[in-house]
Amino acid sequence: MKKILFITIRNPFSGKFSGDVIRSEKFIQFLSKKNYVDVISIDENTDKQIKKKIRYFAFKDINFLYKFFNIFLSMLKLKPMQLGYFYSPKIKKFVEENSEKYDLFFFQTIRAAQYIPKNIIKRSVLDMGDLYSRNYNQMCKQLFFLNPLKIIYLIESLLIRKYENFCFNKFNKILLFSKNEINSVNKNFKKKLLQVNFGIDKIKKKYKFNRKNYKIVFIGNIRYTPNQQACYQFINKILPKIIAKYPEIQFHIIGEISIIDKLILEKKSNVKVFGRVKNLIPLLNRTICGMANLDVSSGIQTKILTYMSYGIPTVCSYQVAKSFDAINKSKVNFYKNEKDMLELIYKFKESKKFSLSASNRSLKLISQFKWEKVLSILNKIF
Repeated sequence: MKKILFITIRNPFSGKFSGDVIRSEKFIQFLSKKNYVDVISIDENTDKQIKKKIRYFAFKDINFLYKFFNIFLSMLKLKPMQLGYFYSPKIKKFVEENSEKYDLFFFQTIRAAQYIPKNIIKRSVLDMGDLYSRNYNQMCKQLFFLNPLKIIYLIESLLIRKYENFCFNKFNKILLFSKNEINSVNKNFKKKLLQVNFGIDKIKKKYKFNRKNYKIVFIGNIRYTPNQQACYQFINKILPKIIAKYPEIQFHIIGEISIIDKLILEKKSNVKVFGRVKNLIPLLNRTICGMANLDVSSGIQTKILTYMSYGIPTVCSYQVAKSFDAINKSKVNFYKNEKDMLELIYKFKESKKFSLSASNRSLKLISQFKWEKVLSILNKIF
């Protein structure tokens, strides 16, 4: 059996409904079937055995003053600000001191990529997931030109793009979510790239059409800026028009959220905020559709896979649908403008035939995203 060191930023055993946390845990479980896996992340100081072949090390996060100092240093070195924010000298030291003890080093996201020592390049795998540079570039374009965040996102997108190219050169194998992203990478690096989608555990098939259904749901981490923007945009611009036609309809937000956002959004008419939950089933009863109205197209949106696994009709922006090659094959219902979005929602509310057709297509599509099938491609590496 091989010994693998899995380096990630967030605790993969925290149980949080967050894409990178879920993905980390699934990768670790898969790798531990035939290997010994040591996991290291930023968390409260920890050294414990999780399972027979999984050991977890964690080092306490550094204070905020040191974080901002690291961000400043990263910018001076023309590196992404987020590398400085997530930098841990203890993790750096641990990886370097133990570089000869492991057969393979598995880094999750570019935030962890900064810990790679020079002597392990041939034993390195980077799960880049999606291309952060595209996310930041798209978020930059959406902001009003006087918004101070616009220049920050612009600088960060350029620095990340530079760092992503460094990673393409540095790592032996790199994993990306979608063909769309792989096709956007310089062809010189194509041999290093593998497509490993996000996955789902089970297909629940809980959707039932009823003209009395009254919920439009949004599942996701609202601390993530594109999710936050999507919720506010829907509530402020779209929901009032829907309520004017169907006063009973409510918009339900499910996922991790800041206290400030929770307080603001709960005051809005016909809006309910549930935060992070363990069991989605009770909250998805009487659902009309699930929203994936983001304006970014990088990666696979976990929320779409969640909706589809329950057979819930999904309303996707064109950008989101494009990110997992679902447009040409008409696998999902997507919109290009506000009028199209409203028409889709009204159809899901009113038409049994249209809704069940969308639900059945979702269930058919989602079968290829089962974790067991998604992760089988890792056998090419191991």
